Amino acid sequence: MKNRCEWAKEEPNITYHDMEWGKPQHDDQKLFEFLILEGAQAGLSWTTILKRRDGYRNAFSDFDVLKVSKYNKKQIEKLLKDESIIRNKLKIISAINNAKQFLKIQEEYGSFDNYLWEFVNHKTIKNKFKKLSDLPASTKISKKLSQDLKKRGFNFVGPTICYTLMQAIGMVNDHTYGCYLYQK
Repeated sequence: MKNRCEWAKEEPNITYHDMEWGKPQHDDQKLFEFLILEGAQAGLSWTTILKRRDGYRNAFSDFDVLKVSKYNKKQIEKLLKDESIIRNKLKIISAINNAKQFLKIQEEYGSFDNYLWEFVNHKTIKNKFKKLSDLPASTKISKKLSQDLKKRGFNFVGPTICYTLMQAIGMVNDHTYGCYLYQK
């Protein structure tokens, strides 16, 4: 049996941990997906979001940022009735707003990837934590990212959400010391 990070004890966390978490992600569509999912997760467990991930894919046009940026009141009402996602009006409106801001960053930087990874000089920060309780909720970099995103009009992008985004897309490698992925 493989040793994994403490939080990856059952599905869907095991597969997510083994296949995605902490692996550098540079595809803008996937980055948009994680931005939406991390915002949806605020106040909830990541497992809750992972179990609804397919629902989010369907509800948010397979995370097509251009399509999501054009959602209107009718689509918001439809999403508020969609039991396959978290039906929180503020989070739904935020996802649509964030899509619009995401497009502006793509226009300015050529890609959201270029913008985001600039915060870590385009290199993964490899941390050396021994156990889950050692991981921070936020860092100086996640605070800086959060401030910049908020300044650009994004919502649901506090320092903790930004740090979990950074972990998810591999800007930081927070696999703990005993995890089989720690060295990779």
